Amino acid sequence: MTAWEWDRSLFAGTARHYVVGRLPYPPELADALRDTLGLDGTGRLLDVGCGPGSLTLLLAPLYSASVGLDPDPDMLAEAARATGSAPVEWRQLRAEDLPADLGTFRTVVFAQSFHWMDQPLVAERIRPMLDAGGAWVHVAAMTHRGLDSDLPLPHPPWDRIDQLVVDYLGPVRRAGRGVLPDGTRGGEDDVMRAAGYRGPERLVIPRGEVVERTTDDVVAAVLSLSSSAPHLFGDRLVDFEKDLRELLGEGPFAERARDVAAAIWRP
Repeated sequence: MTAWEWDRSLFAGTARHYVVGRLPYPPELADALRDTLGLDGTGRLLDVGCGPGSLTLLLAPLYSASVGLDPDPDMLAEAARATGSAPVEWRQLRAEDLPADLGTFRTVVFAQSFHWMDQPLVAERIRPMLDAGGAWVHVAAMTHRGLDSDLPLPHPPWDRIDQLVVDYLGPVRRAGRGVLPDGTRGGEDDVMRAAGYRGPERLVIPRGEVVERTTDDVVAAVLSLSSSAPHLFGDRLVDFEKDLRELLGEGPFAERARDVAAAIWRP
């Protein structure tokens, strides 16, 4: 079987759903990174695989300038719409094409993105882009769905949602033009150590707040995923969304937000 390879269709059509269906990163994550890294509003931030800029814009006030990097133009268009007056530059570029002309950074962050990349290559190319005393931050989170809540509102029926996706797309996870029968890449710690990084220092941001979600929110969450991206359904997309909405009913739903973890590495 041929190994999975990235292609530009991976998140095609998901950007507008991403900004609606994904839970935001908590402000406490920015606070924890500020305190741990001693951030003081100076230096530059690079967010690699930034998507619609959710984390970039949360962290940008901690730096003098920031760059968000993503290969998907629709993601960057959503990020640009949300930028306001923040000193952020958006660049359409794959991580594998770094360092490009971007210079060096106090912090380079990867949030729910490193597993899509050629990890050894990217780890090696980032090292000379870090300032003296700089840090690589890997943020692990699940923002499209939470945990069951103990409130009277029902939680989204994720098992049935997953089965509906299987009914339409088959049992093997789709990803762009390829499939991921064994899921996405892991082993980030081994990659980082092999590339000469020290660490990690681990942070956990406890959450647990209950979030109310509408049917539209849950539909957007499903369509924000690479494994159920709109383009994968072809001319059956309208039918899939109709069946999904019938499955969900009118809502609303409630979920408990999941903890967010960060691993800090230094060259």
